[in-house]
Amino acid sequence: MLDLTYEAPKPKVIQGAKHDWELVIGLEVHAQVASRAKLFSGASTQFGAEPNSNVAFVDAGMPGMLPVINEGCVALAVKTGLGLKAKINLVSAFDRKNYFYPDLPQGYQISQLYHPIVGEGEVLVDMAPGIARLVRIERIHLEQDAGKSIHDMDPNMSFVDLNRTGVALMEIVSRPDIRGPEEAAAYVGKLRQIMRYLGTCDGNMQNGNLRADVNVSVCRPGDYEKYQETQDFSHLGTRCEIKNMNSMRFIQQAIEVEARRQIAILEDGGTVVQETRLYDPDKGETRSMRSKEEAHDYRYFPCPDLLPLEIEQDFVDGIAAGLPELPDEKKARFVLDYGMTEYDAGVLTADVENAVYFEEVARGRDGKLAANWVINELFGRLKKDEKTIGESPVSPQQLGGIIELIGKGDISGKIAKDLFEIVYVEGGDPAEIVESRGMRQVTDTGAIEAAVDQIIADNPAQVEKAKVNPKLAGWFVGQVMKATGGKANPAAVNQIVAAKLGL
Repeated sequence: MLDLTYEAPKPKVIQGAKHDWELVIGLEVHAQVASRAKLFSGASTQFGAEPNSNVAFVDAGMPGMLPVINEGCVALAVKTGLGLKAKINLVSAFDRKNYFYPDLPQGYQISQLYHPIVGEGEVLVDMAPGIARLVRIERIHLEQDAGKSIHDMDPNMSFVDLNRTGVALMEIVSRPDIRGPEEAAAYVGKLRQIMRYLGTCDGNMQNGNLRADVNVSVCRPGDYEKYQETQDFSHLGTRCEIKNMNSMRFIQQAIEVEARRQIAILEDGGTVVQETRLYDPDKGETRSMRSKEEAHDYRYFPCPDLLPLEIEQDFVDGIAAGLPELPDEKKARFVLDYGMTEYDAGVLTADVENAVYFEEVARGRDGKLAANWVINELFGRLKKDEKTIGESPVSPQQLGGIIELIGKGDISGKIAKDLFEIVYVEGGDPAEIVESRGMRQVTDTGAIEAAVDQIIADNPAQVEKAKVNPKLAGWFVGQVMKATGGKANPAAVNQIVAAKLGL
């Protein structure tokens, strides 16, 4: 692995009316496990099914129905932990978390408080080339999701859809290591990226498959360093939790709004109350949802229906042996193997599908040229057409064929762009298109020389000017390219023009 050296970004400083303040942020990210069945039942997890059609007796809280742990969900949680360089606990246990859920028929949630399946880990969050924040993971625990209450179908009634009830979630709890809104969004994005590489969560925030509870507090400059020295959380100020954020943009906005709300209270001599709040993007404000509960408020106790979960080290080792190359390692390898910039490597590895596509294009070809075409030509066109890499009309083999034609000198860069457009719109084999449409680059120096001679003969005044100012030789090059329909080899044209003009 390439050794990349990073520096930490500076903390976000907000100027209040009286003082400067710094942000302190911790996140609880709820990631839906990419399993086809729920955590404790065999009911489907298919998104978009008819309401209340993916519900087993256990999910519905029917009397006498006992939960049975889904081994596949356990394996995916372990895989996520390994991907985050976290400690895997061979013994974990489930607890009941009790309070009223209108959309969870059991009346309690089965979760893991005291003995989570995954312990401490870490994530390196890239903020810019050469700048990153190391965010510590406190724990990852498995728990079941609640259903969905629907309030907009009838003015007098609410409806409940239990399809999500019992779906497996991984709650990834960070330490308060995040120091700004952009870092918070980048951290969620990095978690999403890693889990998509691992195949443990699809990261679809629009469908609610990845959500974040954001804990925000403010402190005076220097207080965070005191916390690091003493691990005394009182230095960080009173935190408030912003619930159920499912948009990177809204996460940033909510943090900024909530921080300024707390600063206004403190500078006015008030006290920030620890509570759970909701963000209203239309009004640009957070509002109180409920007072913040502590663990004892939920009356946690060990789930009597489930034995402690014990897994073997061989089980963990088998999962570790099958881990894919993760984003940081792939990014470092792209820089080393293909000689590209860290920025370009970051673009190509941002999504696993992008990385796979690029490597197919670059296999056996010029890696830097392949990166340039994938990033600038293909990604640019896909963005314009609002398509994903999976919807690309140009396959890796077709784009690779274009790059091969460039490398062999059969086509110029300009012709290649015209060829790319044809392949993008019409499809076809690039080499066959070049032959059938007469797009091959002119490399015959005799033909190029004849074109140069004609341009020089027709423009004696320009010749005299070019001899005084050699930069004007570019005009002759342009005229030759125009005369040959852009098919002349640009390097040969430049060389012949310079020789003919005596430059």
